[in-house]
Amino acid sequence: MKSHARVVVIGGGVVGCSVLYHLTKFGWTDVVLLERSELTSGSTWHAAGGMHTINGDPNVAKLQKYTVDLYKEIQEYSGQDIGLHMTSGLMLAATHERFDWFKSLLAKGKYAGGEARLVSVEEAHSMMPLLDPTQFVGAVFDPHEGHLDPYGTTHAYAKSAKKNGAEIYLHTKVEELMQLPDGTWRVITDKGEIQAEHVVNAAGLWAREVGRMVGLELPVLAMEHMYLITEDMPEVIEFNQKAGRELMHCVDFDGEIYIRQERNGMLMGTYEKDCRPWSPIETPWTFGHELLAEDLERITNELEIGFRHFPAFNNAGIRKIINGPFTFSPDGNPLVGPVRGMTNFWSACAVMAGFSQGGGVGLALAQWIINGDPGFDVFAMDVCRYGDYATLAYTNAKVRENYSRRFSIRYPNEELPGARPLLTTPVYDKLKSAGAVFGAYYGLETPLWFAPEGVEDKFSWRRSTDFDYVAAEAKTVRAGVGIMETSGFAKYTVSGPGARDWIDRMLTCRIPPAGRMTLAPMLNEAGKLIGDFTLATLDDEDFLLIGSGLAEDYHMRWFEQHLPDDGSVEIESLNLGLTGLAIAGPKSREVLAKLTHLDVSNEAFPFMDIREMDIGMAPVVVGRVSYTGDLGYEIWVRPEYQRYLYDLIMEAGAEFGIKPFGLRALNALRLEKSYGSWSREYRPLYGPLEAGLSRFVALKKEADFIGKKAAMEEKLSGGKLRLRTFIIDAKDADVIGDEPIFYKGEPLGWVTSGGYAHAAGVSVAVGYVPKDIADEADGWSIEILGDVLPARLQPHPLFDANGSVMRG
Repeated sequence: MKSHARVVVIGGGVVGCSVLYHLTKFGWTDVVLLERSELTSGSTWHAAGGMHTINGDPNVAKLQKYTVDLYKEIQEYSGQDIGLHMTSGLMLAATHERFDWFKSLLAKGKYAGGEARLVSVEEAHSMMPLLDPTQFVGAVFDPHEGHLDPYGTTHAYAKSAKKNGAEIYLHTKVEELMQLPDGTWRVITDKGEIQAEHVVNAAGLWAREVGRMVGLELPVLAMEHMYLITEDMPEVIEFNQKAGRELMHCVDFDGEIYIRQERNGMLMGTYEKDCRPWSPIETPWTFGHELLAEDLERITNELEIGFRHFPAFNNAGIRKIINGPFTFSPDGNPLVGPVRGMTNFWSACAVMAGFSQGGGVGLALAQWIINGDPGFDVFAMDVCRYGDYATLAYTNAKVRENYSRRFSIRYPNEELPGARPLLTTPVYDKLKSAGAVFGAYYGLETPLWFAPEGVEDKFSWRRSTDFDYVAAEAKTVRAGVGIMETSGFAKYTVSGPGARDWIDRMLTCRIPPAGRMTLAPMLNEAGKLIGDFTLATLDDEDFLLIGSGLAEDYHMRWFEQHLPDDGSVEIESLNLGLTGLAIAGPKSREVLAKLTHLDVSNEAFPFMDIREMDIGMAPVVVGRVSYTGDLGYEIWVRPEYQRYLYDLIMEAGAEFGIKPFGLRALNALRLEKSYGSWSREYRPLYGPLEAGLSRFVALKKEADFIGKKAAMEEKLSGGKLRLRTFIIDAKDADVIGDEPIFYKGEPLGWVTSGGYAHAAGVSVAVGYVPKDIADEADGWSIEILGDVLPARLQPHPLFDANGSVMRG
């Protein structure tokens, strides 16, 4: 065994072998894979081997398409047969609500050239005669589905990597990982030791154990998963003979089963409600090519539905039952990328759909290791999308919920109850008693809207029970004053003698003088948006950054990676050590004036000022800014004062009709200002010029901020896209994101977010379109739930177009 390597990959499943192959494909050949047993041990060998390209996240769908397209390449390059069967597939809907979901799902793929299409029950039955057409209302046909041999595919990756110069050591168990002062790793195995620059945790079932070697508790849990294989079925043999092809894949979402042909019989698997974690605390190192005990009684309900929907199964004998463990993260997406706080320690685990996503995960991680960037927007898979709230118990609860709902509809207004409530602020009970309906963001309970007693969220793709109440909240803000909790935003303090220079390099904006704020984009080296903040200068060496709470660990990882070695800069994530309340609306200044002896007139406290003051007996920091686009103030306070402060504000605002409002009203209000949001309008797909943020990019400032060269190039070229706002002639539903934007009948753009702007009384969509047509007034339409609806460009904000209200 060699003593040194540039990269050591731990784990010989399909994901580890894909990472190894992609590293060598891009020229890094001094790479090693360590496998404690044989390749495919763990989850890979007993997988059903299905693959598909459709995904609710278009960015993940791109990686899945890459994975499927890669298979012919690695089969040819390696000479290893992977047993590739491109059969095409059907997704079946038994309810009209499911069919609405299909419409939404297909719309997302149109601007990317997706070939899947809606089909009638009759057409679906002609494609797949085993189904009972009376059980369904419609289907989606996808030509890019199939299955393969897990063993052959994994070995094709491995052989391709070895052909390029990689080395693979089997029966070599990693026993300890130690990082040296120079940042390199001692990888200690039962066969010797390797010193490596990078370590990749692709250990699958043992990802937790490998993580614990470096003090990391990854949010990953293995679940038992069963499928059965029938004996030969005459219906299958007859179809093959007549059609000259295999039966296609089918996913019966409402039955919570999937089926495909297996030799002359069929395979049926299920994601059962009565699910079981496997080895929830730790995975035995002795486990390998074993299967778990059969437990058909646990999936009886799902099998009964499956046999009813596909009657031919009633006459089929069962040849084999497979019950094996495979891993999930809390939301079902992989955990990929560099681990925060560790130099060159990488995660490539919890890849539940390994044969749909393994190639894309390998591609993204290899590019990330080599180039410092994955080359895609992979936030949905980033290991840093979870914080330290994702404990073992949290992971257990959320994974069980996710597994049991794998084929369930997740409505756009639906909040899942698992592992909740977890994080709460001191005013949680006050907001709850006021009728708050909460969602969980980064583990924190956050008010979405306020419901009268007896009114509940009715989950739907269309406008629902919250519509009129959210409208009332939004109109209260526009007409008077509203109060909102803002504790869910991420808050960072930056201090030290090097803080100013560091911020000047990290952010694109000019640093404001003391007591002032500015919007502050952050770019990667490619000039793409990886953050948008409010930057406040408190004094020469002390700064406050406010950003997206969902991206807290993601941004802290970036900040820490770029801190100077001399200790001149300190950055701290305040998390819930600083809580927030915001008041907004034309009466908000009058409310604030009642609470402080200071002059808060526009002359004394202008827009984008920030200052320390006392409100009642509570010491606070107040910034004159509001994401509603209205006159407003963000008030930051230590948690021990928040309850007191909330009561004080509500008392002072009573004469002005103050009422609480939630995130749904905030969304409606920010749409009227065409304000973007992180992870929707602002993400690593777009440059600042494309996103309409160029006025906050100080290309002429002396500091060579990260991404400056690329931003200058974008300015010269004009970029490719422009962010625009549209008004839609909608009916009873609004956009939720990723719908296609048509220009003269061609899908040329995509929606990033939207909804109903209640104060303006119109349905709004925000999205990206090609720059050459971005200012065309006519010819636009946007698809909502299968209906292509007329839309018109909204060139100016619907509310306060010249900014006089928020500045006045």
